[in-house]
Amino acid sequence: MPFASLAVALWLTLCTTAESAESAESAESVRIVVQSSPLAGSQYYALREVWSQIRLGDRLTLVREPTNRHDRNAIRVDWQGHQLGYVPRAENRAVARALDGGERLEARVSRLREDSDPWRRVEFEVFLIL
Repeated sequence: MPFASLAVALWLTLCTTAESAESAESAESVRIVVQSSPLAGSQYYALREVWSQIRLGDRLTLVREPTNRHDRNAIRVDWQGHQLGYVPRAENRAVARALDGGERLEARVSRLREDSDPWRRVEFEVFLIL
């Protein structure tokens, strides 16, 4: 089931149980977390240079790379124009499909930690925007 179909079903369920007094104006968009992942490959990109500037909740840009020679489902993760790494290969297929299908996705930094293991330094969440 595509992200949007699943998200719409969930959203409709939530809407039917919400109080009807709630204004439609207060719900401009709905964000649903569809994935939480560690940042892959950060040791090869700009994370070290921008580490002190990144904050929890910062928006990340997901850039689809369908011609990537290592992975046809590759999704680059950027922060303010700096490449930080990638969505892990084991977790990128559904996000790649959603991006290819024109779904509105957004990513945000959800965890930052000093760690010698580059896979544990940054975690991010991917949201479907309705």
